[in-house]
Amino acid sequence: MYRLPLLFLFTALTVTNLLRAQTNEIYPGTTPLTVDGDIASQMIDGVDRFLLREIDASVEERAEHWNRDFSSPEAYNKSIEPNRTRLAHILGVRDERVPFDSPELIATTNTPALVGKGDGFEVFAVRWPVFGNVHGEGLLLVPDSGAPIADIVAVPDADQTPEQIVGLTEGVPIESQFARRLAENGCRVIVPTLISREMKRRAPPGQGGRANMTNREYIYRSAFEMGRHLIGYEVQKVLAAVDWFAKDVGERDPRIGVIGYGEGGMLTLYAGALDPRVDATCVSGYFGTRENIWAQPLDRNVFGLLTQFGDAELALMHRHLVIDDAIGPIAEFPSDGGAPASLTASVNASSEVARVMTGTMKERTGRSGTGGSIVVLTSIPRDQLAFCRDEVLQTLLVKLQTAAAFVPNGAAPKSFAGVSDGLDRQQRQLDELDRYTQHLLHESPFVRKEFVKKLDTSSVEAYEKSVEAYRDIFRDEVIGSFDHDLLPFNTRSRKSWETEKWTGYEVMLDVFPDVFAYGALLVPKDISEGERRPVVVCQHGLEGRPTDVFLDDHRAYHDFAAKLCEQGFITFAPQNIYIFKDRFRTLQRKANSVGKTLFSVMVPQHQQIVNWLKTQPNVDPDRIAFYGLSYGGKSAMRIPALVTDYCLSICSADFNEWVLKNASTRHNFSYVWTGEYEIFEFDLGSTFNYAEMAALICPRPFMVERGHFDGVGEDEWVAYEYAKIRHLYQAKLGIGDRTEIEWFVGPHTINGQGTFEFLHKHLNWPKR
Repeated sequence: MYRLPLLFLFTALTVTNLLRAQTNEIYPGTTPLTVDGDIASQMIDGVDRFLLREIDASVEERAEHWNRDFSSPEAYNKSIEPNRTRLAHILGVRDERVPFDSPELIATTNTPALVGKGDGFEVFAVRWPVFGNVHGEGLLLVPDSGAPIADIVAVPDADQTPEQIVGLTEGVPIESQFARRLAENGCRVIVPTLISREMKRRAPPGQGGRANMTNREYIYRSAFEMGRHLIGYEVQKVLAAVDWFAKDVGERDPRIGVIGYGEGGMLTLYAGALDPRVDATCVSGYFGTRENIWAQPLDRNVFGLLTQFGDAELALMHRHLVIDDAIGPIAEFPSDGGAPASLTASVNASSEVARVMTGTMKERTGRSGTGGSIVVLTSIPRDQLAFCRDEVLQTLLVKLQTAAAFVPNGAAPKSFAGVSDGLDRQQRQLDELDRYTQHLLHESPFVRKEFVKKLDTSSVEAYEKSVEAYRDIFRDEVIGSFDHDLLPFNTRSRKSWETEKWTGYEVMLDVFPDVFAYGALLVPKDISEGERRPVVVCQHGLEGRPTDVFLDDHRAYHDFAAKLCEQGFITFAPQNIYIFKDRFRTLQRKANSVGKTLFSVMVPQHQQIVNWLKTQPNVDPDRIAFYGLSYGGKSAMRIPALVTDYCLSICSADFNEWVLKNASTRHNFSYVWTGEYEIFEFDLGSTFNYAEMAALICPRPFMVERGHFDGVGEDEWVAYEYAKIRHLYQAKLGIGDRTEIEWFVGPHTINGQGTFEFLHKHLNWPKR
């Protein structure tokens, strides 16, 4: 059993908690802080307003990212190629697809591949290679009459099976069985299976269920960390079918269309935007404004989507687009470990279509030879769940330039014995995507090694110069940075705590409009006039408060900020925004939509704190350190990497093989199994694990504090990742005295022994 050091044998009984009504004292050089109520809650509300404004502003700002050339179809496609490249990147459409001659028929000795027959077409169970070990799987409808009039990928909603939109099983109204109707009219149709929204409790192998989430969120979590996305995976399945169609047309003119409903409509909107080989696209039950994407299922979260792409911008990337303004899927998802979300009746598409028609599309369609059109149809009545009716399908075929007359609705297809309920197929699809992401995780150390190969370790000076390019990437592409100047400090304060050795003040600073920084400043009473002391910024963890680190001997923090203050350091305990559960996690989702994160707010908050501290006459501006536990340890990896005024950083009770912790579906300490659905950061697997983040702190001193029984990770993985840091500091740069790891027998807590020694050493402050 471990023992706490004598340093922590301190109780809150020595603290006089001054009532604000009893004192008007403020910190020198500030104005009175008069805010009452829960300041942390007010901080969250302010950040929320700020982010919602940023989302609204993104609509007008998107034009900055486009440079369309309408002089010809070829020029137009060339001019939007950078946008296609960006869209593919954020969707995770990165893996090279596997060429193939034709889909495979799925049959066994007991079950034939031919699973049904309708008026003028046959239905086969098929699969086709996509990338790696991943396949598309579903149904292929082949017309009896020979060469098809068009080739179409028909994508059902995530909660529909291919059999339902073909009419082989119940679940979709006859008038909305769009795959069947297209086949009856002479089209060859392939229908992929999507990962469903089935809710299930997830847990590592051999353990009980933890977080309750959909199949789609489960795949999204790991993929997002690896720079991939469930959306990208499924778009690739659609585009692999397009590959086959484009190759298999023979001597006839290629007429390739994609059509989908609900989640299928989303996928076809993206697929048609990415691939100019798609002649016409139909989106049903999805098209509309995307500014509320943060409230929709987490698997729709695309990092930075709204900076360039609303549905209007995506529409402009299509050759021909038919919008079926039908009601989309309706569902509610609880906050039970998975992300709370809702799918409500689709917003009427008219407002987003109006954005398209304000000039750009008129210019495109009005010039001879540039092509392109958008048709909006409404399923009547809109209060009924009807989609992809015959009028919609006829319009799609017109855009595909087919001349055949549209035939009446045929008889229900005949299903043969052995038609699957789709559950086994769903599990195969789920397992394939999981295994592929785990393969990416296994390969990711090699990808990151290649990524950082331009770091120059020939000298400390050369290293400091070369690391700046990586800091820019981390700031702009991983964390996200708001292009706003910091406001004047407008510092407000009030004296709120006092002991025999120190005085505590609440301090508030303006950062951005509606965004402020707030925390507790503890000042030793023995500072001489003109003396400048080192500062330690002491950061709380998840759901924490500034007082947690210096009052009431919290079991995780043990008053470490007060103890350091008693050692003569000035300490500052900021309020970070990871508090109030879904309220702050929703902030992450809002920030992600415009290519930002929680740390996009916290970094400027800390920059403002440091900027202010450096102006104080009792502070040595070159000796301001950061020490955080748990979520504060996450902060210790990211904030000092970007706030270079922090002269050192200590990561306590968090340090990990971070990418593994987020993306693994094998390890029990993985965030895949927890309710912290905001924790996943896009594409860290290809860029910045904790060793690479620490490389941004280097050559400043860096330390890890690790309890052997801390469940956030396992010792061997912590040691594995830290060894890379030690190698950088000691072997490559010859500054091994600037980094340490302290192992102690204990849980998720501040130990305060080796770390305190580290602070005294590198802040050049004597022990007391």
